[in-house]
Amino acid sequence: MSNVFRPNVSLSHSAESVLSKAKSVAFVGSVEELVALALPQDQIDEQGYYTVGYDVKGEFIPEVKVCRVKNGISANYIDPYMRRRDPHCMLIADAGATDKPTFKGRFNRDFEDTRQETFAWLKTQDLACFFFNAGRAGKGLTSLAICPANAGFFALGLAMLQGIIPLEEIENQGDAYNHTGIIYIAPPFRHTHFDGQQVVVHNRRDGLHELYSYNLYPGPSAKKGVYGMLLALGEKQDWTTAHCSTVQVITPYDNTVTIMHEGASGGGKSEMIEQIHRQPDGRLKLGKNLLTGEQRYITLPRGCELRPVTDDMALCHPDFQDPKSRERKLTVTDAESAWFLRVNHITSYGVDPHLEKLTIHPPSPLLFLNIDAAPGSTALIWDHIQDEPGLPCPNPRVVFPRRHYPGIVNEPVTVDIRSFGVRCPPCTKEHPTYGIFGVFHILPPSLAWLWRLVSPRGYANPSIVDEGGMTSEGVGSYWPFATGRRVDQANILLHQILDTGDTMFILCPNQHIGCWETGFAPQWIAREYLARRGANKFTPESMIESRCPLLGMSPRNIQIEGQTIGHWFLHVETQPEVGEEGYDAGALILTEFFHSQVRKFLDADLEPKGREIIEACLASANVQQYEELSVL
Repeated sequence: MSNVFRPNVSLSHSAESVLSKAKSVAFVGSVEELVALALPQDQIDEQGYYTVGYDVKGEFIPEVKVCRVKNGISANYIDPYMRRRDPHCMLIADAGATDKPTFKGRFNRDFEDTRQETFAWLKTQDLACFFFNAGRAGKGLTSLAICPANAGFFALGLAMLQGIIPLEEIENQGDAYNHTGIIYIAPPFRHTHFDGQQVVVHNRRDGLHELYSYNLYPGPSAKKGVYGMLLALGEKQDWTTAHCSTVQVITPYDNTVTIMHEGASGGGKSEMIEQIHRQPDGRLKLGKNLLTGEQRYITLPRGCELRPVTDDMALCHPDFQDPKSRERKLTVTDAESAWFLRVNHITSYGVDPHLEKLTIHPPSPLLFLNIDAAPGSTALIWDHIQDEPGLPCPNPRVVFPRRHYPGIVNEPVTVDIRSFGVRCPPCTKEHPTYGIFGVFHILPPSLAWLWRLVSPRGYANPSIVDEGGMTSEGVGSYWPFATGRRVDQANILLHQILDTGDTMFILCPNQHIGCWETGFAPQWIAREYLARRGANKFTPESMIESRCPLLGMSPRNIQIEGQTIGHWFLHVETQPEVGEEGYDAGALILTEFFHSQVRKFLDADLEPKGREIIEACLASANVQQYEELSVL
């Protein structure tokens, strides 16, 4: 480590002050350097682990055990609380417009004192720094990360996710370089200032978005914190970064359909770009009846070819739209350089051979989180660390560079079908719930907008600290990461959706359809069926209005490769275990939840068309009325 400031560029005053007085500073220009930094050879114990920890009031507090494995770096948090994102971690420090909790409101003090204490602590540390682009180069924020060197694994995750910029490239810009984002990482403040809680603070200054990360789990800061920086930028320029996966689906008949799948955490985004999880005999398990034990399967001799575009964050920048195109469809591109893949559903060898192969023999080292791997072993994505004996961590992750993903699409793509995923609980007439969705539903654009305002987090979410019950992630399902006002994001989405009316909007459940346990089979079936069918609009004769108007239209039947999907998977009220009585009780639960959420958007600054749509919802509009409201 050296204290030489290598790149000959100007940085913000605060960054310059920290770097000039730090114990030592190492500027890093490649992921390979961070892999080495993550495991200091002179500090590895006899078992092969490096323990990341900090002095807190004279006591060493261990945070993470890191080790080298054959396929990358494995990091495991000692505190189970740190193995998933706390949904209440984000705070706003500045005086700008926001609907989010502020630092002052939560802690009853201005952030500036903590900000200066953060700088003072960083000045006592060996630091590792690197440059990256938050979002796509030229469409996001040029940024700098300042991290304690002993947290090299965290810096590695951030650099992989956002894309590290070689130092030569920065140096060549000289005086022309200007960074508009910066991340400061100060992990011990979780203990010294915030009572052990995850805290991430956004400070939106003129020309510079500062992000302060006071924990070592990448989810709240390196991942969603950077997402918040992009959303703040888009809010100023009237565009957004969608919370979605995107995939080009190529059928066995060479038909290509591009599907964009949105949803709250756990809503099936990563699964939409995964190959179907097949049974040992090659069949797809459609579901298991939880009351009778009956199981249903379908046979797909050949699945569609998948060409992934995005996994979680898609830039919807207006510059990507083709002004000459006659189609009113959205064009997107990936906002990330690597994907933060959750693998809790991969519980044994053979569940997902495609991803297993990619992660066992990767072309470059991967970062594994919450995976039980010993030093020198091969990290296996189905071998999850346990939160306590017999209870596996629900949020095992692997950071996978998108450049290594087979068939990856690097150019912007135009979206044919926009899907929204919801985790659904089981529903029966004895225990009715909102789990009344069929395999998929077709939505008018105005109703598709409402679903994005509400964005139900849904049943048994594995990615965050569980709050229990049905909650909303709101505004496009990215609201937990946004820093500004709810109404501004609602208006941006309203124009985006109504301006792209040639897109087909669908709604797709996972986990359960009525009393049938399905996992992610519904969205895989919808993907295979709709790709084979093409992005053509459904005819009125091929659809019926869903019994619950919030679910739009339902297909009368689905036939795929000569096999008909049973009507009880399309129309849950036909399941004898649910019936119309159980369905209607579940519809009431869903409707009341919708009404409680959409009222929050009746702001004076909401676009008039948006107000019309919300008022229609509160008046229990039917599908035809939503169709009529889908024109600006």
